[in-house]
Amino acid sequence: MALFATISKASSFLTRPSFRRFHLRCMSNVPENTVYGGPKPQNPNQRVTLTHLRQKHRKGEPITVVTAYDYPSAVHLDTAGIDVCLVGDSASMVVHGHDTTLPITLDEMLVHCRAVSRGAKRPLLVGDLPFGTYESSTHQAVDTAVRILKEGGMDAIKLEGGSPSRITAAKAIVEAGIAVMGHVGLTPQAISVLGGFRPQGKNIASAVKVVETAQALQEAGCFSVVLECVPAPVAAAATSALRIPTIGIGAGPFCSGQVLVYHDLLGMLQHPHHAKVTPKFCKQYAHVGDVINKALSEYKEEVTNGSFPGPAHSPYKINAADVKGFLNELQKLGLDKAASAAAAAAEKIETAESPNGGIPTSD
Repeated sequence: MALFATISKASSFLTRPSFRRFHLRCMSNVPENTVYGGPKPQNPNQRVTLTHLRQKHRKGEPITVVTAYDYPSAVHLDTAGIDVCLVGDSASMVVHGHDTTLPITLDEMLVHCRAVSRGAKRPLLVGDLPFGTYESSTHQAVDTAVRILKEGGMDAIKLEGGSPSRITAAKAIVEAGIAVMGHVGLTPQAISVLGGFRPQGKNIASAVKVVETAQALQEAGCFSVVLECVPAPVAAAATSALRIPTIGIGAGPFCSGQVLVYHDLLGMLQHPHHAKVTPKFCKQYAHVGDVINKALSEYKEEVTNGSFPGPAHSPYKINAADVKGFLNELQKLGLDKAASAAAAAAEKIETAESPNGGIPTSD
């Protein structure tokens, strides 16, 4: 009977809601009951999904997108409630210092994707397919897209252009079960053909091509299309012609949403290919670069004049008795000079920390 009572009590405890919550928290390998199941709990009401984007688009609510490349910026996007974080191949320029987006590799992109995925838990995460990783065949395109999701932790991929081969690649990736964002207008990976970073849609033929290409990407199964550096009326026409949201960058106010690069909108730095000026379409919401430069200059000055680190930033202490014992041990080792340095440092710290800074007081 005693054994039965013990088992009954244990059974009762195991069925309590408090235990179940504790148990689930500890069992980090138990997926959450959502499409984003995994080791870290996800709240389906907070995580942005394609369904959320479609709902916003249907209601006419603008979609916010920011391009970011690392953990700290991803955390900022998460805190700010940005809808979509794009891990762009523009990291080639903004982070790696190249003049174009072409040099960045898939392995480098995956590093950026993983860092962002660790920081941004709310936004939909979209990773760019870098140049040279999806053009050869649909098999190559699908394989690259799979890696972006499996190894990079992204929710979707973005690819540039609207040539027949790109449309075919987009369709194949969608059919493989991967969400695709298209990109038309100025497509930086095609600067060899475009003759540089040139706006598109500025004449009749080019404007019509922007709209038709966006439609083709929609028919291929893309959930959204980026419109880059095209006149506002052209972007408005494309947005009206499509059933999926358009995301503008330098395309005027008539798109379904907007995207800017994190570093650009914060005024952190300038792209080399823009002759060290911010892109014309970018609004700087802060001048973080100036703050950074000022902070670095002050740091350099304080280190140079010896005011940093002071007592407030030298937090680790050793008591007087241990200092004395330490000095004795140093002397036994024949390190008299080191012992003198330690003694002088201890005296200086003690003086700096005294209420009057070591200045004698008069009675």
